[in-house]
Amino acid sequence: MVFDRLPRPASIPAVALCLLGWMATALPAQAITLLRDPDIEHGLTQLAFPVLRAAGLNPRRVRVLVVDDSAFNAFVIDYGTIFLNYGLIQKVQRADVLQAVIAHEAAHISNGHLARRMSNLEGARSAANLGTILAIIAAAAGAGDAAFGIAAGTQSSALRSFLAHTRAEEAAADRSAASYLRSSGISLQGMVDLHRSFQGQELLNVTQQDPYMRSHPLSSDRIRAAQTLVDQLGADAPPNPDVDYWFARLRGKLSAFTRAPKWTRRRAGEEQAEDIRQMRLAIAHHRDNNMTAALAAMDRAMAARPDDAYYYELKGQILMENRRWSAALAAYETADRLAPENPLILGALGRAQVAAGQLQEGLSTLEKARSRDFRDVRVMYDLALAYAQDGQPAMAALVTAERCALQGNLDDAGLHARRALRHLPNGSAAWQRAQDVLIASERHQKGKKR
Repeated sequence: MVFDRLPRPASIPAVALCLLGWMATALPAQAITLLRDPDIEHGLTQLAFPVLRAAGLNPRRVRVLVVDDSAFNAFVIDYGTIFLNYGLIQKVQRADVLQAVIAHEAAHISNGHLARRMSNLEGARSAANLGTILAIIAAAAGAGDAAFGIAAGTQSSALRSFLAHTRAEEAAADRSAASYLRSSGISLQGMVDLHRSFQGQELLNVTQQDPYMRSHPLSSDRIRAAQTLVDQLGADAPPNPDVDYWFARLRGKLSAFTRAPKWTRRRAGEEQAEDIRQMRLAIAHHRDNNMTAALAAMDRAMAARPDDAYYYELKGQILMENRRWSAALAAYETADRLAPENPLILGALGRAQVAAGQLQEGLSTLEKARSRDFRDVRVMYDLALAYAQDGQPAMAALVTAERCALQGNLDDAGLHARRALRHLPNGSAAWQRAQDVLIASERHQKGKKR
């Protein structure tokens, strides 16, 4: 598991600030850190697949990613990604509740709410002063407390209008989500239980409300509407052991990496599946720097699932972080053979190849991994180091510039882009990539001076 820090635009649609371009420097982007792990993302794919298919979305194009945030929240900012805070995953107790969250966020994508919110924001631009515009953007990002604080003392009609649209969209998303769940054979009770978990929060001060409550306006009427759908369509659904397994596995791995090892060892025995129990123990031992115990637990997990690519990937991580390069490389090679389409595993393989002295192979593998997943900041970091080690400082500078730009650090991105341009062949594809980063950095600099 690795942590990738990326900028999150301050509005729900990633391009909303383009519509409000004159404000781009007045409201900096909020940074989010993604928890990238092939095992967890595969488990989320298993849970999301039937829901996305029912929503008319391509499950291979819409991904579910985990945000390093303990708050109970989920959101979408583009048409290709659903973001779930790890706190939400840990707090829900059943797979159908998590699938209800995914279905709701998928409905925002499928129903075109992102484009509609951009239109509403554009309308608000001419209907309110700066204070209200800032409040609207904060509300769209889920920062309800910030929104009400900014709106205080300003003309708030535009804010009320925007939030009215948002409430209507939430109700529509609930109805769509219910149809997706029903079509997928998933119990609708999860949606009702999700809403009921926030019952009474409307009475709290906004600073005490859960972020999901603030970004997904809730009312007693909305709970009743969900219950009505259950009454009409029914909540019964056949059990799905495969979904329950992956739900338990992704929650178990998340908790093992985010909670204290002592807590994990104490609670691992609650797992019904032997391999998940051993996987959690392996992570706890690894975090306690007990490699021998960690590898022994991994071997027991792999004995239960001998062809599991993600257990080989975890074993490779344990070995890599203990500087066992050759053994790690062998584990990653097996993982890549078992899951050849996974970009995170491919990136880990490239990292192991470079560490084991196979520089050219590692460069090629890392380039392939990056082409498959542009969000993998760790791959870009490793790729820059590999280029530098190979005597290609211009390419190292270019990849570093692109990584900084992806993370929202346009000042440093421009610095590295200039370094790359001094040595890259004029007009080459790499030179054009560096030019793109430099242009973005210069625009950012001009905006700060206004």
